Amino acid sequence: MNRNSVAPFINKPLKASLKPMQEVGVILLSALLVAAGLNLFLIPHQLLSGGVTGVASIIGYITGWNISYVFFVLNIPLIVWGWKSVGRRYIVLSCISVIGTTWFMELIPVIQITKDPILAAVFGGIISAAGIGFSLRAGGSTGGFDILGSIVTRTRDVPMGNILFLMNGAVILALGFFQSWDLALYSMLSTFVKGKVVDMIHVGHIKVTCFIITKHKDQMLCQLRKLHHGITCIHSEGGYSEQENYTLMTVTTRYELASVRKTVLQTDPQAFMNVVQSTEIVGRFARPKP
Repeated sequence: MNRNSVAPFINKPLKASLKPMQEVGVILLSALLVAAGLNLFLIPHQLLSGGVTGVASIIGYITGWNISYVFFVLNIPLIVWGWKSVGRRYIVLSCISVIGTTWFMELIPVIQITKDPILAAVFGGIISAAGIGFSLRAGGSTGGFDILGSIVTRTRDVPMGNILFLMNGAVILALGFFQSWDLALYSMLSTFVKGKVVDMIHVGHIKVTCFIITKHKDQMLCQLRKLHHGITCIHSEGGYSEQENYTLMTVTTRYELASVRKTVLQTDPQAFMNVVQSTEIVGRFARPKP
């Protein structure tokens, strides 16, 4: 057996092992960005970023406790709950993100980069949002309300975007009552900017429709059914090649889009996938019972 014939057997497991390492690298980079946004912009001005991070920040501002430790402790019950309700890969990546964010918040000093609270709110929101968006793209999350959102959207068809908005709003209102309404308004600006940037990096709508064109219908259906969403199969034909294909359509949530993307590429690297924002769903959006 010559060297060329051995190479494919060596390269295949090597490439497979690099993929998880790349995902962990993206998650750690995301954690660094979130920690930098907090320690360099938001925390020095006692602003909030919303979510569990915001709850931890309020507790830290009032009690003087270490915000990074409070953030870690508050995420523990959500991670345990998510481990039982959501895929393990998603929770493992989210756990790495939470640990990484806690660690980077300890390493990065709390420094006031700018004295203007508006600039701090805007740039703190942008940097934190970049971390959140990249984490979602990698198939994980930054913990907190993202895990809660993933749990709910995987079990019930509810407008999770509205629920997350109300939760973040309640956290910011608490800052107004306990600290200052000016700080609360600045924090609302930061949360708004963060939401817009996350939408640009990831997906703007909670639900998306995926159109998948493949020649390997049976294998693709077998893998997509594991994600527990309904799938519509349409016989199609290439407009130029005139070759027979199959178009699979499925509606999913933005929290599961990374899993769908990974499943499609692993099953058929030659598949064509188009993701469309679903602004409204009419009719049943229930999951098939296992």
